[in-house]
Amino acid sequence: MISKNFSPLKKSLSSAYSLQLSELRNSIKRERVDGFLVTDINNVRYLTSFSGSSGILLFTKDEAFLITDFRYKEQAKIEVTGWDIIAGKGDTTKTIKSISKKTSINKLGFESSVTYDFFRKLSKTGISLKALSGLIEKQREIKKALEINLIREAVRRAESAFLEVKPYLKQGIREKSIAMRLEERLKKKGCRRIPFDVIVASGQNSAMPHARPTEKKLNKGDFVIIDWGGEAGGYFSDITRTMLIKGNNINKKKEIYKIILKANKKAISQVLPGIKLRDIDLYAREVIQKEGYGEFFGHATGHGVGLQVHESPRIAWNNNKKIKEDMVFTVEPGIYIPGLGGVRIEDMVAVKPDGPDIMTTLPKELDII
Repeated sequence: MISKNFSPLKKSLSSAYSLQLSELRNSIKRERVDGFLVTDINNVRYLTSFSGSSGILLFTKDEAFLITDFRYKEQAKIEVTGWDIIAGKGDTTKTIKSISKKTSINKLGFESSVTYDFFRKLSKTGISLKALSGLIEKQREIKKALEINLIREAVRRAESAFLEVKPYLKQGIREKSIAMRLEERLKKKGCRRIPFDVIVASGQNSAMPHARPTEKKLNKGDFVIIDWGGEAGGYFSDITRTMLIKGNNINKKKEIYKIILKANKKAISQVLPGIKLRDIDLYAREVIQKEGYGEFFGHATGHGVGLQVHESPRIAWNNNKKIKEDMVFTVEPGIYIPGLGGVRIEDMVAVKPDGPDIMTTLPKELDII
């Protein structure tokens, strides 16, 4: 188990961040820019471990600067090593211009995801600019061993919290009550952040993939979808399990569940470096289509998980990129039938040379409660 404050990992973290910056420097060298400006706060976290909400990075082949504001100056000193910390005042673009001049930056690369307002201000500095897209996001697709360990801890915390809440699930309990109890347990397990609002959807509500918990009570014969995640060291997990409340005339619901379980297992079993990401989606989709429910599965089969609960790669029918070792993503096929309800089973896998390392451990056989 990883300690809650992760202090024993500080040396390993520093080494990992240094390696990530080194890899990115190689990337920007190929782009023929003298420096790179990182404005996406998730990418700032990825390269430095800085967990504040206000931070910009500017680095060259030799130097690296974290620009934040007064609120986070001391926090940055504690969390970040190997970067010069500057507590900027006023217009950040003036600080960027000053650093660029001191470090002889002639052409500055920047993330194309910046707002137009920020780009307009940056353009007025007189620095030659080059928009670069997805450099860090592509690097983030491949998880380091430390990142995988943190995600695995986020899975463990999420599963442990769920197991403590599960006995509470029964007919008559409200969706909101279940969601609130699960969020409370996640925090008690050490999750400093909840990656997304817990989804609890029962009965007809379960036919909506991203339904919000309501005051609806769990009733006889209801499907109950619970979609939740944990956190550890800034990294997230994402899990879904579907249960069924005892009731009459539930045979069709049992059959639908079996189809999704088969689709889930089939797709996971095919995860291997070198095959296309779209193929994982198609393996799941073909199972569902063969049974006549293709029109009721409208979302992608999965997505990457890391510093964001939804990040690259996307496991979708139109993604022709190949699976690579140490990618981490979800596999979550579903069927959603208006008026009847829905089923989704979501697991997390880490890609290894010989196939999938299934990170989630909760049982998947239909649980009728």
